Amino acid sequence: MQIHYLEIVTSKVDELCAYYSKVHATYFNEPEAKLGYARVASLENGGMIGVRAQMHESEEPIVRPYLLVDDIEVAIAQAIDAGAQIAHPPLEISGYGHFAIYILGGVQHGLWQL
Repeated sequence: MQIHYLEIVTSKVDELCAYYSKVHATYFNEPEAKLGYARVASLENGGMIGVRAQMHESEEPIVRPYLLVDDIEVAIAQAIDAGAQIAHPPLEISGYGHFAIYILGGVQHGLWQL
């Protein structure tokens, strides 16, 4: 199991990016429109950390890991079989792959297929 994308939603994007940059000696790019205007830092294992603001007033701050999967359709079907609710069906982000979000056990989980 590998986390491919760690999404952090916060009202303090610049402050959090500055903190992570200093403490972990990393660099966050300028906001990326395709990822909800997240500022993204690359990880050594090929994954990413994205820090973005809430997209609307009802979106709560959250940390959401996206697990790398070989087949997102199979993985989402397995989540449904386990009782998950689909929060966002599989969708392609040009240049990044496919993602999906489901809720299971009161927790949001993400899937990512390259």
